[in-house]
Amino acid sequence: MKKILSMILAIFACAAGQAQQTTWSSSQQPLKEIEQLKKIIVAPSFRNKDYSIADFGALGDGKTKNTAAFKEAIETCNKQGGGRVVVPKGVYLTGAIYLKSNVNLHVSEGATILFSRDSADYPMVFTRWEGMECVNFSPFIYAYKEENIAITGKGLLDGNADNDHWWYWCGARKYGWHESRPGEQKPARAILHQQMAEEIDPHKRVFGDGNFLRPNFVQPYLCKNVWIADVKLINSPMWNLNPVLCENVLIEGVKVVSHGPNNDGCDPEASKNVWIRNCYFDTGDDCIAIKSGRDEDGRNIGRPAENHIIENCEMKDGHGGVVIGSEIAGGAKNIYALNNVMDSPNLDRALRIKTSSSRGGTIENVFFYNTQVGQYKEAAVRFNMFYEKPGKHIPTIRNIWVENLQVKGGGKYAVLSTAYESSPVTDFTMVNCKIEGVKEAYKVDYLKHVTLKNVIVNGKEIKSFD
Repeated sequence: MKKILSMILAIFACAAGQAQQTTWSSSQQPLKEIEQLKKIIVAPSFRNKDYSIADFGALGDGKTKNTAAFKEAIETCNKQGGGRVVVPKGVYLTGAIYLKSNVNLHVSEGATILFSRDSADYPMVFTRWEGMECVNFSPFIYAYKEENIAITGKGLLDGNADNDHWWYWCGARKYGWHESRPGEQKPARAILHQQMAEEIDPHKRVFGDGNFLRPNFVQPYLCKNVWIADVKLINSPMWNLNPVLCENVLIEGVKVVSHGPNNDGCDPEASKNVWIRNCYFDTGDDCIAIKSGRDEDGRNIGRPAENHIIENCEMKDGHGGVVIGSEIAGGAKNIYALNNVMDSPNLDRALRIKTSSSRGGTIENVFFYNTQVGQYKEAAVRFNMFYEKPGKHIPTIRNIWVENLQVKGGGKYAVLSTAYESSPVTDFTMVNCKIEGVKEAYKVDYLKHVTLKNVIVNGKEIKSFD
């Protein structure tokens, strides 16, 4: 009886999943979805009260360490009902900053927050590192289970990383590592992978000193109502903006120029209702990479990246412009990128979906609309189900819509796809796309239900991928 009941429940669950599956027949459908989503993603508001860090003893001389002043100003602001913690003109050296609820960290024009190069200034916190949960150095700006937080202003956040500080921990010679220099992340990274595979309690996966896992720059974790506006970020140790398991995130007018290893511009991870608009990314890795956790951690938590808008952004250098993956085991759905501009001989791909069978998960409902591209290296649209080692969790990629993609100087391919025969990329549509300058129109294997309407590659219409 129990077996029969289980089978019935499984059938109903499968039917429900199929019923929820979306297949767009017109761009008007996702455009309407975007308009509805914009109504619910809003910036938090703050009490009209300023707290200058100078009033708490901060000195903007670029030498005095102001960690305590930042902490006291933020805690006072929080306890008194919230407001703005203002960083005035000057260069303010500090260790980790912890943001509390109802606090807007406002970095004034002409102000720089310069982060310490001493790992001792970054206490151990519960964090994610490449999509894996652990205890490690605090991100430079961090918040955990806070609500209504912001980083605003036209000032500068300087991670202060270079080939002699933080970057060489990646173990690559081009970033300053060599055999006589202590510090390399590969052994600790392998241990963390193994601990995740064995599903060891994440709070017992403790790293920090001697393990060389670089901290991310800005990471709100399990937060609601997050607003990041107008600031510029440079020289991050690793990922720049990394909201994890957050809800209602607005990132606007931000400029990220950071060319170190794994220097992704913005990595919203397992977050819901995210709007990234009017931003500029010139990065050493993916410009925007949407994530939902690696392997066991991503699947066990089971939180997809959901309801993301990427609008009116400019992407320069980077492995990809708009990327989904590779830490995407929790899945991704309803990802809308529109009116973006990309152009760099060092940009590898415009739209990139990267995953593997060690990840699993479903990536669906991706809308890539009105994109202008100057140059890229590899492919305008890239699907890859073999990004890392294989496993037992075959991923799903479905309902991908690309419309009004204009490319002046393409790279190797217009479309490049590698998928599983048992799990082809399904319901892939391209409409009104013009791609010039590519060496080869396409290189694909397993695609199902492909629609091509007015797709021109090197002056010739492509009507199918046969």
